Amino acid sequence: MTTASGVLLRWVCLVAVVAVMSAGVAAQPAWAVGAGQPSEATAAQDAERALAERFAPVVRLVRQDVPCGPGEPFRPSDVEIILDDPSVALIGPWGSDGDLRVGPTATDLGEGLFGYHLDMPGNPLEPGCDYEEWVRGIETTLPPTTYAHVVTEDGVPDRLALQYWLFYPFNDYTNKHEGDWEMIQLVFAADTAAEALGQNPLEVGYSQHEGLEVAQWDDPKLQVEDTDHPVVYPAAGSHANFFESALFLGTSAEQGFGCDDTRGPSDDIRPTVAVIPSDPAAARADFPWIGYQGRWGQREQSFYNGPTGPNMKESWTQAITYQDENGRDVSYAVPAGGLLGTSATDFFCSTVSGGSELVRKLADAPGRLLIILSLFALLVVWLLRRTTWTPAAPLRIARRRAVGQTIRASARMYASRWRLFIGIGFLLVPASLVVAGLQSLIVAGPEAAGLERGGEDGGLRIAAAAVSGYLVLGVSILLVLSATTCALDAIDRGEAVGVRSAYGQALARWKPLLGALLSASVLVGGLALTVILLPVAAVLVLLFALFVPVIVFEGAGALASLRRSAVLVRGRVVRTAVLLGASIFLSAAGGPFVGAIVILVTGAPLAFANIVAGVVYACLMPFVGLTMAYLYFDARVRAERADADDRPTVLPAEI
Repeated sequence: MTTASGVLLRWVCLVAVVAVMSAGVAAQPAWAVGAGQPSEATAAQDAERALAERFAPVVRLVRQDVPCGPGEPFRPSDVEIILDDPSVALIGPWGSDGDLRVGPTATDLGEGLFGYHLDMPGNPLEPGCDYEEWVRGIETTLPPTTYAHVVTEDGVPDRLALQYWLFYPFNDYTNKHEGDWEMIQLVFAADTAAEALGQNPLEVGYSQHEGLEVAQWDDPKLQVEDTDHPVVYPAAGSHANFFESALFLGTSAEQGFGCDDTRGPSDDIRPTVAVIPSDPAAARADFPWIGYQGRWGQREQSFYNGPTGPNMKESWTQAITYQDENGRDVSYAVPAGGLLGTSATDFFCSTVSGGSELVRKLADAPGRLLIILSLFALLVVWLLRRTTWTPAAPLRIARRRAVGQTIRASARMYASRWRLFIGIGFLLVPASLVVAGLQSLIVAGPEAAGLERGGEDGGLRIAAAAVSGYLVLGVSILLVLSATTCALDAIDRGEAVGVRSAYGQALARWKPLLGALLSASVLVGGLALTVILLPVAAVLVLLFALFVPVIVFEGAGALASLRRSAVLVRGRVVRTAVLLGASIFLSAAGGPFVGAIVILVTGAPLAFANIVAGVVYACLMPFVGLTMAYLYFDARVRAERADADDRPTVLPAEI
C-alpha cells in the first residue's frame, strides 16, 4: 500500500527531472537549435558573397611595357599593402605636432579619425616614379583585389545595388593625389542578395571622376565576359572607368578636365573579391578600416588632397539615388582616337597636361606664384602707362590713334549710341539659342546615319555639332561686326542710321563677307589641325582681322579683302593683337560681371544670372567691331602717310 509520503516523494522526483531537462534544453547553444541550418545573418552574407563572385568585374588595364613608362603601373590593390608599413604615416589634423602614428593598422583606422590623413612615401605634387617604385616593392605578396558591397536604400523598394570598390595607391592624372577609390555598381530589381542571384542586373554604373556613366545590362556598349562578368576599362593614370577602349576628352568636373585614355594594348585583371558585409557591425568586424573617416592620402590643397574612403561617399548608403541623380548615359570619345589618333587631340591633351603640371608646381612652391603674379601686374601697369589715352574723339574716324585712344574712342562711341549698338548686338541672342538647339539635336538626338550617341560615334556627333555651331554663330557675329561698321560709317558722315538700316547695308555685302569668312576659316583651320603650324594660324588670324572694315569702306571682294587686311596689319601685328584681345576681353568680362551683380543684388538663381551674362556679352559684341574699325583707319592712315613723300627737304628752325 502506498503511503502519502511515498506519493509525495515520487512527485518531487518527477518535478526535479523535468526541471533538469528544461534547464538542459535552455542551456543549449544557439547553433544547436535547428542543427544543420545556417542563421539568417549567415545566409544573407553567403548570398552576398555568391552574388559578388558571380558578377565580379574584369578590369582591363592599359599595359605598361616599361617601368615608369606609359601605361598603367598600378593595379586594384588590397588595402593591406599600405597598412603595417613603416613608410606610411597616419597624421592627425594638427600635423606632425599632434597625433602621428607610423605604420598604422586596420584597427587604427577603425577608430574613425575624421580629419586625419594617410601619408605615403612621396610628394604627390612632384611624384616622379617614386610611388610606382614603392608599390612595386610591396604589392607582390598580395593579389589584385576588389571590395564588394551590397546596398539597399530606405525608401527605394525593389532595388538593390552591388558595388565593387577599387583602390589604387596613386592617382596620376591632372589632379595628382595619393590614394584613389573608384567604383562600379550593378543595380537589380530585388530586395535581397538571394533574390538578386536569380536575375540579371537592370543597369550598371561606372564611376568617372565626380560623375557616373550608366548603361543598361543589354546595352551594346557594355562588354560582358562569360555571361556575367562586366568588363571595365580604367583610364591610365586617372582610373576613371569606361565601357570601351578609346580616348575620351573631359571638360567638366563630372567628366574630368583633360584626356582619359583607355586605349590598348591592355591586360585583363580578375581581382580577388573581398566582400564587405552590408551589416555595418559585421563590416567593421571583418574590415576595421572601413570605419575610417579621414583621407586616404597626403594632405594637400584643393583637388590635390587625398580622397575619402567608400564609407564617406553618398553612394555607400544611397546607391540608387546617387546613380539616378548623377548618372549619364554617354561619354564622348575622339573619332578614330583608338586607331589613327589626331594631332589636334594630342595638342589638347598635352596642353592640359602641361598646364596642370604648371599649376602643380606653383602649388608646391607658392613663392613662385607670388612672383609671377607680381611680374604680370607690373607688366599690365607698364602697358597702361606706355600708351596715350587722350584725346579720345570718336568722330572723324579716319585718323591715327594710339592703343589707349582707340579703346576710349570705341567706348565713347558705344556709350553715345548705346541703344543702336545694343540692338545690333542682340542678334546673337536668338542665334545662340538656335545653336544650342541644333547642337542638342545633333549630340543627343536619335541615331542617324548609323551613328550611336556615345563612344567614337558620339565624338563624330560632337565634331558635327561644333562645325554647325561655328557656322551659325560665326555668320551671326560677322553680321554684327559688319552692321556695327556700317553704322559707324553713317554716324561719322552725319547720316541717320538705325538697327534695320545698318543690317540692310551689311546684308548688301553678304557675298564678300561670307566668302572671306569661309576662306579664312578653311585656311586657318587647316593650319591649326597640323598643330605644328598652329603659330602660323594664329598670325593669320591677326593678319585677317580687318577684312570686315576693308569690305565696308573699300568695297573689296572676299580674297582681296583678306590680302588688303594682311597688308594693313603687317608691321602692326602686336598692336592688332593687343587691341583685338583687349576688346574681346572687355566684351566678354562684361557679361560675368553683370551676372555676378545680379546674383548679389537680387538673389536670382545661377541659371538666370548665366542667361543675363550671355545677353550682356551679345550686346557688347559691337564694341569689338568699333575697335576694329578704328584700328583699320589708324593702319590705313599710317600706311598712306608713309607712302606720301611730303617730308620737307630742309628742316625748319624750331626756335
